[in-house]
Amino acid sequence: MAESRDYLEMSFRSIQCFADDGKIDAKELDSILTIAARDGVVDQNEIRVLRNIISRIKPEEVDEELRVKLAEVYETINKNEESS
Repeated sequence: MAESRDYLEMSFRSIQCFADDGKIDAKELDSILTIAARDGVVDQNEIRVLRNIISRIKPEEVDEELRVKLAEVYETINKNEESS
């Protein structure tokens, strides 16, 4: 089975999201998470990209909608790290 290249698409999408206004919102983060989950498996490359994206979010940029989406991302990461 060929290695998924979704992490590259996720990276490119995150660059687009940050480039437009310097930050990411819940809708943009959701679109990236959707790319990671579409094949049913969030692999280590995708987790790495998600962690990198999260590391770029400044605390003052987090609103309630983004906080909820971040919790979903952390849940996805933890679930997939436990199963690896």
